[in-house]
Order: sequence, then C-alpha cells, then structure tokens
Amino acid sequence: MFEPQDTPRVFGVPLGADFPRALVDGLCHAYAAQPPEALARVHLIVNTRRMGRRIRALFDAGPARLLPRISLVTDFGETLGLAHIPDPIPPLRRRLELTKVVAALLDQEPDLAPRAALYDLSDSLAKLMDEMHGEGVTPDHITRIDTGDQSGHWERIKTFLGIISPYFETDEDAPDVETRQRRVIETYARMWQSQPPDHPIILAGSTGSRGATRLLMKTVATLPQGAVVLPGFDADQPEHVWTRLQDTPDRSEDHPQYRFAQLLADLDSPPSIIRHWPGSEPVSPQRNRLVSLALRPAPVTDEWLSHGPALAADIGPATDGMTLLEAPSARIEALCIAMRLREAVEDGQTAALITPDRTLTRRVASALDRWGITPDDSAGMPLHHSAPGRFLRHVAECLNAPLDAAQLLTLLKHPLTHGAGQRGPHLRLTRELELYLRRNGPPVPTLQTLDAWADKIDDPYLATWLVWLRANFFDNAMPESLPLGARVEAHMTLAEAISRGPEPDAPLRLWDEDAGREAWKCVSELAENAEYGQAMRAIDYINLFHAVLSRGTVRQQLETDPRVLIWGTLEARVQGADLLILAGLNEGTWPETPPRDPWLNRAMRHEAGLLLPERRIGLAAHDFQQAVTATKEVWITRAIRSDDAQTVPSRWLNRLTNLLKGLPAEGGQAALEGMKTRGLTAIARAEAFEAVDPAPSAPRPAPIPPVGTRPRELSVTRIEKLIRDPYAIYADKILRLRPLDPLMRAPDARLRGEVLHDVLEHVIKATMDDPERLTPAFLTDQTVSVLAETVPWGEARALWLARMARIAAWFVDTETQRRNLARPTAFEQQASARLDPLDFTLTAKADRIDMDAGGRLHIYDYKTGAPPSAKSQKAFEKQLLLEAALAERAGFGELAPGPVERAVFIGLTGDPKEVPAPLEDAPPDRVWAELKDLISRYMDANQGYLSRRAMKTRDMQGDYDQLARFGEWDITDTANPEKVGRW
Repeated sequence: MFEPQDTPRVFGVPLGADFPRALVDGLCHAYAAQPPEALARVHLIVNTRRMGRRIRALFDAGPARLLPRISLVTDFGETLGLAHIPDPIPPLRRRLELTKVVAALLDQEPDLAPRAALYDLSDSLAKLMDEMHGEGVTPDHITRIDTGDQSGHWERIKTFLGIISPYFETDEDAPDVETRQRRVIETYARMWQSQPPDHPIILAGSTGSRGATRLLMKTVATLPQGAVVLPGFDADQPEHVWTRLQDTPDRSEDHPQYRFAQLLADLDSPPSIIRHWPGSEPVSPQRNRLVSLALRPAPVTDEWLSHGPALAADIGPATDGMTLLEAPSARIEALCIAMRLREAVEDGQTAALITPDRTLTRRVASALDRWGITPDDSAGMPLHHSAPGRFLRHVAECLNAPLDAAQLLTLLKHPLTHGAGQRGPHLRLTRELELYLRRNGPPVPTLQTLDAWADKIDDPYLATWLVWLRANFFDNAMPESLPLGARVEAHMTLAEAISRGPEPDAPLRLWDEDAGREAWKCVSELAENAEYGQAMRAIDYINLFHAVLSRGTVRQQLETDPRVLIWGTLEARVQGADLLILAGLNEGTWPETPPRDPWLNRAMRHEAGLLLPERRIGLAAHDFQQAVTATKEVWITRAIRSDDAQTVPSRWLNRLTNLLKGLPAEGGQAALEGMKTRGLTAIARAEAFEAVDPAPSAPRPAPIPPVGTRPRELSVTRIEKLIRDPYAIYADKILRLRPLDPLMRAPDARLRGEVLHDVLEHVIKATMDDPERLTPAFLTDQTVSVLAETVPWGEARALWLARMARIAAWFVDTETQRRNLARPTAFEQQASARLDPLDFTLTAKADRIDMDAGGRLHIYDYKTGAPPSAKSQKAFEKQLLLEAALAERAGFGELAPGPVERAVFIGLTGDPKEVPAPLEDAPPDRVWAELKDLISRYMDANQGYLSRRAMKTRDMQGDYDQLARFGEWDITDTANPEKVGRW
C-alpha cells in the first residue's frame, strides 16, 4: 500500500472531518484496483472499541468485500508470541493490596492522614503507579526530586511513596495493566525493528496522550509498511507554532495540538512530514482557519493582529451555522437544548449533545421526556446511583450499627426489598410501621419497639413478615474488624435475604436486568480479590464498597431515539451528526478543573517526567476543536449563572469571541452578534414555552362548615388556637387533618417540655414528705436519671442538664416559698365541664395543683419557654385562667371544686421567673362568660374559621398555612367567608 520513504509515515485527517468515514473511504480508494485479499492483509489498530465498531459498521454497509483486521491498542498482549509476559493482575487486587499497606502505615503514623481516607489514598496511589508505568517512570525518579522543602511535608510524601517501590520490583511476575501494556509495546517495538511486518499496519485515531501509546505510534510510523493516522490535525497551524509547542512542553500541554507536536519531537521530524489523508475533507475550511487562529498558544496571540485581517473572507462562512447561547440559568440552557433537539427530530435531522456535564444531560433528558423522546446516552448511569447500587449500599449500613428509623424505612421501601411474593402486604405493613414510628418510635427502633407495634396490628401476613424483619433488619451489626472475604459474604447473604423476602424459594430479582448484572459483576470481582485485602471494620468496608461500586457504569438497553444522541467529549472524533450542540462551556465544566494531586505538585511532575495537570485540558481542547468544526450547524451553549454563583466562560469560547470582537472591519463583530442573536431567539422561545397565564391568587380563607360538624369539645390550650388561628381548629377538628410527625424525632421544645415536667414531678413527689432532700444537687441528679431514660441524644442531654443546673438553685428557693403557701396535692390531673346550653365541653390537664390549709387551690404550669404576660393572658393565652374556672366549677381529678387562690406560670428559661395569672382583673366567672360568648359565636351558622386571625408574630408559622395557601394572600387581605360541606 505504501511506497518506500525515508521519513516516518504520518497522515492527518483535518479538523471536522468524520474520522472513521474518512479512514474507510481512504482505504477503499487505495485498494480499489487491487485483489480482494489485499485489503484483508491490512492490520488496522484503533484506540477505542467505539471507533472499531463504527469502522466495522461502515465496511458492513457495503459493497461486499474482505475486511481488514481491526484490533485495539490494548489487544496487543493477546497473541501467542507474548506468552512469556504474565497476564495483568486485576486493578482491584492492586488497590486492595495497597489498602493493606497504607492501613499499616497509618497505624504507625496516624497523623499522616485520617482513617476515612484509607481507600482514597490507596486508589490515588494506584493511579499514580499506573501513570508511572505508562510513562516509564520508576520510584527512583521521584525520590531524586530536589524540592528544597524543609517543612517535612515532602518527607511524609516520600514515606507514602516508598510503599509502592516493592510493587515495581515484583512487576515481572505480577504486572499491572499499564505495566504489561508498556512491556508488550516495547516487545513489539524490538521485534518489528528486527523483523518488520510485510503487511500494512495502520494505527489510527489516537492522539498519543500516554507514553506507551506514543511509543507504539513512533514504532508504527517508522515501519516500512506502517502508518499513523492522526485525528483532528490542524493543517492551518504555522510551523513556528509547532516549534513553540515542541520547545516549551511545560507551558504547552493545554494546547489542542500539543500531543501531535510531542509525537513529532519523538520522531525528530518537522510538521511537514504529516501528509493529508487521501479523500478526507473538512466540513468548513473557513471555520477551521478561524478556530485555529483563536486557539493559538497564549504567547503568540498577538498574531491575531497580523493574521486576523486575512480571515475577512472566512468569517461569514465560518460562523453562518454557529449559534452562541448564553442562558440566564442552567435550567433554561437545558430547556433550549431540549427544544432544539425536538425540532431536529421533527425535521429528520440527527442531533448530538456533547458535554462532560452529567447534571446538564440529565436535565435535558428530563425535558425531552415530556415529548416522549428518549435520547441515546452513551455514558450510561453510575452504578452506585442505580437501583441495585443504592440497595446494596443501604444494606451495607446494616453491618455497621443498628438502623435508625430513616434507614430502616428507606430500606423497607426500596423496590428491590421483598421483590418477590406478596409485595402488597409488605408495603401495607411498612406503612403502618412508619406511622407508628412517626408517632411513638425512638430514633433507633429495637425489637421491643417492633413488639409494641405488632401488638396493635391485626394482619394475616404479620407473623410471617415479622420473622423476616427480625432476622434481617435487627441485630446484624458487626462493627469490629473482620476478614474482607467474610465481610463480602455476610453483606451479600443479607442483601439476597432482604431482596428475596420471607419466602426462601422466591425468585431473586436483585441481579436481574443490566444494572443487576453489572452489580453482580462488581461484587463478584470484590469477592474474588478479597484475599488480597486486609481485615476491615464495618465503616471501612462501607467506604471501600461505595468506592468500588462508584467505578461501575450501567448502560441500559432502552428503546431510544437513534436521532437524538448524548455523547462524551471524545465521541465527536468517532461519529458524525447533522447538528452538534456543545453545552456547558464554562470554566470548571468544559474544561473540567484538574483533580488535585495529593502526592506531587506540577513542578515535581514535570521534573519526574510524569503527565502535567494541563494534559486533561489539552485533550479537552482537542475535543472542542474537533467538535466545533465537525458539522455545518453547531450550537455553543453555556449558563451565565450556576445554582449559586456567576460562571466564567470557557477559555476557548473566550478566545473565539475576543478574536471576533477584535475584527470589526472584517465582519467579526457582526458575525458574533449574529451568533448571539440566534441564541437569544432560542432563549425567547424557551421562555415563551414556559410562559403561563397568571392564575388568580387564592383568597384568604374563612370556611363556614355546617354547625353540626363543628367541634363540641376543646382543651384549654386549643382555645388560644381558636382565638389566634381559627382555621387551624377547622382543619384539625372538622377536616380531621393531622400534621405528620417527623420520622426522626428531634430534641425539640415539645420534648424538652415533656422531660422537664417528668423531672419536676419526680422531684416534688420525692420531697413532699422529706423537705430536706429538696436541694439543687438532688434536682440535678433526678434530671440526669430522666434524661438517660428518655433522651437518646448525648448533645441534647448535656445541653438540657446544663440549663437545669443553671436554674436549680432558683427553683429550690422558690419551691420552698410555694411549700410555705400550700402543699402539692395533684399532678397531671384531668378536668372537664360542659358549657350549657351550647352542648360544648372544655377540658384541661393541670401540671400541678397545691392546696393550702384553708382548702384554696394554687395552680401551677411549668413553661420551658417565656411565660405569657398578664396582658397576653387576658386577650389570648387563657390557659391558666380557664383552668382556674374549671377548678371552681368541676374540680380536677379527685379534687372537688374549690376556690382558686393563685394560678402561676413557672418559667424555667435562662432567666427563670414566676408570672401569675391576672385573676383579679379576669376572675373565673368573667372568663367563663367570655368563653361562652366565644363558643356561641362559633356556633353561629354564619361564622367562618378565619386563617391567621391574630398570630403572635407576623412570621409565626402555622401547621396548616400550606393548606390555607398563605403566601398567595396577606394578613391585610379581606377574608372570603365561604360555606363548605353539606348544608
């Protein structure tokens, strides 16, 4: 195929050309006049399986012919001639081995890093080892680096790096994947130098970003029948720019053509040796020239002034099909993209979205779903986000500690839990258990909690379900250190039992479908290599398992629309489309911010011969340059703001727009305005699509229910609610709606009040017959006991104990005064009295009632918050005043009705005090008459239950504000009385 020549044989496919199609067309043209078997002798080496599949598909499209041999760069070690090179060990095995030695090092020097970073450190060390193997760098190269660092940091780093040296010494027998690949390529290089193949070998599609691949490219390019075909070669770049890229490697890694310049340096050849691949033509030569100039290296961007005017005839044709969309938000950006993709479907176009931003692709896919369009997403879903991945992670938590209520219900509700058999009864019982835990349950349910709940349930499936629940969700924690193999086995056994359900013969659906099979593959690999890992505590195993799982990807076989594609940035080199949308072009997204290296800084990497952080940026720059020139119609999109901040445009977009702005006389400014105008048109369409006719705001509600449905009984605490927010009484007592209790009960004011009441009741009862025991120390001791029994939160216990300790002396002093007035007689006693002739009953429960020698009653109520003032009690907070009225009319519990001498709030805040009820200004008879008048009004057929009638503060929240649609109306709005229900 190739004529003899003295220089390396390197071809370039221009920017924007469909690389696989150009490669196939060139081969077919070259062998058109030769025998059929000639093409079959060609060995075609490509860099990715996707590239290989596309080339094969193009050949399969016809006409019928013998095909060349197509293989991957990574397939070289699979021939019989390399049997002396051992097979590579699995990457997971190396990481587990490193985990063991890193753990030992952390045990010896715990200040080096936290224990939680164990697997992350091992993983980063493994990646560093892979890179060192690929670039041919040994540990000696790194330890010889002279940093001049006297802080001790570099010495600690070298301690860590020292643990990888033994793995370089044993690589002859157990090589890593990168080590074996480099040895294979070096073996082929030596073999081909002495015995060059007599058939054509073409290495196509690689940029040579890794040292081992670049060595192979150099070897193939110098073979008599070898050739390298470069993708996205910038033929418009001047020779002095190529020279600069070669002369300043430490400052040129971020340039899109740097990898090709590095290959030329390895070949000791000028860029003129790179010949045009036959039959490959760019989509828009004008755009290639414009983008090439825009992406010149930073030191030579002054050439924009001299070379820019020469683009006068190119700018118009280059930008005619380009749209620049700068959306106000990521949501609008996604909607604009989705609408353009839908339009492409309607027009019969093939459209591809290219971005590294997976959040953006999910938003676009979600927007397309409203039109029934499912894009073909090549990236798939991270395994740990799939249903089996989440399920396995939840089950792993069972091994560390008892499940709290949230974890228990999350696992019970998972679609893979109890996946076979009677799923309906399982969900029904789960619902009942959740309601019980919300109302009564402790933060961490126990078997005793389960028994207490089960006693209240009558369900035919309960007995079977309880056996399964007890066995798999309680008492499975094994936090201590165990062998990794035992950990994996226990984890998988528990996961399968939870997934299968109570029936042991039920089908297991955990490992079904694409995600299940991928999860099984990941778990099996961990089990097979567990012997190389160390014994682990449960928390370390959970971190390890999550890290292993997060490296898997699920590509589900869904019925997707073949005309709408979502690609990674690399794939514009592999496939073509009628419309390309380059999205997320912001700094930090495209290009992505290089990951932080915990081991070596940029200068150390350069001195050691490793890859610089800018390598990723340079590869992304090449992907951008290839994509933006790959088709006539290209959209470039970005969001001006992210969720929380202003964004910065991608450096390549900045260069392109700045170049156009600087060429107003040549039409650059007008071309840029045209690109932006097309983007603004798309934004206006998206905003018009989302525009809705404003709906009228809800009026302030004041429902008027039938009199027969209105409450006939309220407690004294609900009377305040009736005065301040009547709508809450309507929703609670008439609609029978209850606020759902939180699943995880927090140590809130309500619980603090309950605990405080228990403490004081214990103290008062214990000291009634022995006043000498009433001391601050005794009060504090009782507080400790009650807190230990009822409050599971250590922080809350400490805080509440400190609060009680601060007021203990004050309470003892004032309690002595109270004892001198009367003797404690009743605690938590109930009372009720009818309000005739209204058929209404008032109820109450008094915290404490004392009785003096004259039979007069002293009523006390403990307040953990600030007690209400006398003025507030007369108008709103009538609790004690109503209790006094009840005491005189009906009595409390076994206490007969009697005169009330005092009613007092005991405020137990940081500033404790007693606040008496104003019995002189609001005597019980008057309060009872006012209550009768209030209830009479709410028995009137025309009286409505107004929302937020007199809230204590403007921003005070009510339980039923959302039901009342508060926010659509204001407290200054006029009410809208409306009859509801059946009159």
